[in-house]
Order: sequence, then structure tokens, then C-alpha cells
Amino acid sequence: MDILLHIIAGAGVGFAVGLTGVGGGSLMTPLLLLFGYPAPVAIGTDLLYAAVTKAGGAWSHHRAGNVEWGIVGWLALGSIPASVFLHWVLQGSGFQESEGYAELLTTSLGIMLIITSVILLSRDRIRFSAVQDSPPALLSFLHNHRTAMTFVMGVLLGICVTLSSVGAGAFGAAILLTLYARISTVRIIGTDIAHAVPLTLIAGLGYLLTGYVDFQLLAGLLIGSLPAIHFGSRLSNRVPDKILQRLLVVVLLTLGMFYTLG
Repeated sequence: MDILLHIIAGAGVGFAVGLTGVGGGSLMTPLLLLFGYPAPVAIGTDLLYAAVTKAGGAWSHHRAGNVEWGIVGWLALGSIPASVFLHWVLQGSGFQESEGYAELLTTSLGIMLIITSVILLSRDRIRFSAVQDSPPALLSFLHNHRTAMTFVMGVLLGICVTLSSVGAGAFGAAILLTLYARISTVRIIGTDIAHAVPLTLIAGLGYLLTGYVDFQLLAGLLIGSLPAIHFGSRLSNRVPDKILQRLLVVVLLTLGMFYTLG
């Protein structure tokens, strides 16, 4: 019965991802916590799940020429060492065996869910501000120091994704939309997905090495989600985008408040 439940959960989240383009880690980790899995197991398993499911999308975007590999490189230069270093600190300090470890992960998850919901609400405004001829002073500074800021944002993504499994989707895309306003949206999405694959893989391996990955759970989620993502993608053009995004925002904001304040 457990494996059937995992397959159904994977199918549900996969369908939502295919339909909306976001929500993988944002929905999967809270769902696994609801099933009663410890926070490290939920996050670690979800990270490897994300690495596998995003790999196909990254390859498709690469074949279509929608990946800016130079940007991926600068992001990864910050995010992957940050993830490895964070795992090293948490393990070396013994904090992973403390009662505060699960609380740190769930609080980080809650904060990232709230940030993701806000980004989804304001994504169009972020894009508009970034492409206007006279952007605000902060955006001008970011644009003038793109390479350095890409590295810094990579570090931030590495920390956020490692602690919460959330951030490699909507959060990462929002950062790129702000820094690289002149690049088409489809190339931003392709670049974000391509960077998410090595980041989620490395972050997930950190949890695997400390015994926080459930392979039976991972298999069930993948069996359910891979065909569901494809099915959801085919239906995405037939369902009102605004309604889906607003529903997703409400769900993520509610979950974020629950894990942050609870």
C-alpha cells in the first residue's frame, strides 16, 4: 500500500509540475512531511527526485538551444560548493544528530515556500521592471555586475535548495529574469532547469551519504511522476494559467506559514 501511495503522490505532483511549470520541491517535500517522513528524509529524497525529473527537461532545452551554459557555469560555481560546504558543516558539527536539525529544515522550507509564492504573484512585475529602459537603481547595479551577482545568487541558491529542496524553480528563474532581462523567457527557464540538475543532485547526494534518502519512496515517486509530468504538459495550454497560478500561490503561502510559524 505504501508504494501505491507513493506512486499516486508522484503522479499528483508530476501532473501539477507539467501543468504549471513550477511546484516540484514546493509541493513534494510538504507532501512527504504530511506522510510522516522526517524532514531530512523528505528533503533528501525530494532532491534526488528533482535531479532525475529535471534531467529530461534540461536535455530537451539543450537540444532546442534554450540553455545559456555560461550562466549555468557561474551559478554552479557558487551553488555547488555552497551545498557541499553546508553539508560538511552540518555533519562535522554534529548538528545533524541534534533535535534542532529537523526544525532548521522545516523552518527553511516554510520561508522558501513563502518567498516562492510571493515571486509567483509578482513575477510579471519583476520582469517588467527589469526590461524597462530606466530600471530602478538596484536593478541597474545588478545589471552592471551580472557575472559577480550570478555567482552570489548561485551561493544563495545552493544554501536554500540544500536546506529546503525549494528554490531551484521559481526562485532561481526570478533571479535570472532580473539579472538577464534581455534574454527570452524560454531561455531563462531552460537555463534555470539546466542548473537545477547538478545542484539538486549534489545536494541530494549529501543527504544520501548521511543516510537520509528512502530509495523505495524515490522509486514510487518517479514511477508516478514521469508519465504524469508529460500528461500535464500536454494539457497546460488548455487550462487557464492565471487560475492555476493563483491556486498554487494560495497553497504554497498556506504551507509556508504553517511550517514557519508552526
